Order: sequence, then C-alpha cells, then structure tokens
Amino acid sequence: MATDISVLKDDLVTANHILAEHHVVDSFGHVSVRNPENPKHYFLSRARAPHCVEIGDITEFTYEGAIVGREPGRPYSERFIHGAIYEARPDVMAIVHNHSPNVVPFTVQKKRKLVPIMHMSAPIGSDIPNWDIANKFGTTNLLVTSMDMGRDLAGFLGARPVSLMRGHGCVIAAKALRDVVFTSIYMEINAEMLTKAYALGDGDVQPMSDGEVQANAGARAGFTIERGWENWCREVNRPYYAQEWNMGAGFSKTDK
Repeated sequence: MATDISVLKDDLVTANHILAEHHVVDSFGHVSVRNPENPKHYFLSRARAPHCVEIGDITEFTYEGAIVGREPGRPYSERFIHGAIYEARPDVMAIVHNHSPNVVPFTVQKKRKLVPIMHMSAPIGSDIPNWDIANKFGTTNLLVTSMDMGRDLAGFLGARPVSLMRGHGCVIAAKALRDVVFTSIYMEINAEMLTKAYALGDGDVQPMSDGEVQANAGARAGFTIERGWENWCREVNRPYYAQEWNMGAGFSKTDK
C-alpha cells in the first residue's frame, strides 16, 4: 500500500515531540524520514526545537542538503548527517541525531563500553563504534556541517544501526520512522541503566550476548512498535495513525 505523505509528515512532527518528551532531544537534535516517493530526498524540520515542531516546519531536502520547494525557514546546520547516511544506506528510511545526556559520557571515555544490557535496547547492537571528527577534520566545533563530514560519519557507521560521536552525541539509523524513535528512546534508557550497573558492579556487567541481541532485535515487529508508538502519541497529545500490528519477520503476539 502506498505511503500517505501527509500522514508521514504528521508522524514526523509526532516523532519530534515524542523524542523531546523522553529527553532524547531537548532544544537541539533532529529526526528525519526518507521520502518514499523520491528516495533521494528526505523530510526534516526547519531548525527548531523538536518539542516546538509543527507541520509547517517540515522541509524536503536532497541528499546534499538543498531545500526542495517551499522554504519555511533556516535549516539545521547538521542536516548533512541525514543526507550522507541516506545516500550510503538504501535500507535506511529514518534517522535520529541527538545529544542524549546518558549516552554522551560513553563517547568521551574508553574504560567502559556502551553495550545493550536490557532486551528492549537490543536493536542498538553489540558493535557500537565511536566516531571522532578530529581524526580527519582536526580541530572543529564538533558539528557535522558539510557533506564531506557527513560522508565520513556514514562510512564509519557502515551497516550498523548506531554510532557514537565523540564529545557530541550519536546517530541512529533504522528501517522506519517509528522504529528509529523506539531505538533512540531505549538507547537512552539503556545508557542510564548501564551507568548504574557499572557502578553497582564495580565496572563488571554482563551485557546481552550476540545471540540474545539478534533474538530480541529480530522479534521487534509491528506488535511491539505499534504498542509503544500508540502510547507515546497519547503522552504528547498527538494523533495516532494505526499501522499493521501483524507484521515483521519476527512477528509475535507475546509481550516484551
């Protein structure tokens, strides 16, 4: 069934509000979705605090960050993160870039790794790299403000769902908008829990095994995604557009 672009854009507004409500983004950070009718374009808000984003803020961009059609206002300077990843990853349909407070500490130290310890966070994966902009671009303000920088980050991300960004935050890529929001929320929750676990265990924790990560990530299908999305829409007083619950290779009606 063809995607209703107007609903997709409205869901993008909702995604901004949900991520803000769950402290994944604050006045900064952004979420985008690929245009299914033109895969070389994507939708992203104009530069505005996510909790304030409205439908009129949604802007269409090319990979290179050029505005297509209507220009509602100044774009995010780091839109190149999104364009470069969409360009490199045809499988990716939605992206979040954030500076979530419990994730950032893992970007600036090497003693404790960010690993999944809770089943809901399995889709962040076991192999989470930490991109350092200084390795190629030297002294900067740490922002990704060009396609050259964005492509370097995209190459470092590779086929993974997540990459940290040293002294900055992280980027999350997924196959759908609701999916990337889900992963972003539970990545932040996992980071907070992991920090506590490292403290309680004097640095010794038992992360999920690769097999457990695959079993949980593969089972997170429509039933799980929709259950979360419907609840989060209610939390931020946004419309819920129901999608198919009985979907996905790992579809199961068992609770998570």
